[in-house]
Amino acid sequence: MTDDDKIRNARDIVAAEWATVLAYGPERIDPIVPRTAYGHPALRTLFPMVGHGVLYLSRCTRYPWTHDVPTAFPQVAGGYRVRRESDRTLVGVAGTVEEAYALIAASLPEGCGPAVDGTPDDL
Repeated sequence: MTDDDKIRNARDIVAAEWATVLAYGPERIDPIVPRTAYGHPALRTLFPMVGHGVLYLSRCTRYPWTHDVPTAFPQVAGGYRVRRESDRTLVGVAGTVEEAYALIAASLPEGCGPAVDGTPDDL
């Protein structure tokens, strides 16, 4: 497989997973969350996954996923707490989903590009 084939394969995997996540109903995640994240071109190239009503983004398509892309956790009182799990850093607090994903897009790791088809070892 050539490097171009690997890039194309990763892009196809990410696009297919976004299609799945964007089709989820409110029983899995508030639909505004993945739609808002997908609206950011830099986030759209990352691998999405949903767990416990939270959207996670990874720089690779296979487990174990990366944990260096911040995540927006909804708060009971409203708003979002944006954290980076790799070093347990609180990136910030946002009042709206739009603000949360703008903060995530602005806080991507250095050199963060499209997700690769592989694990963190392949980055």
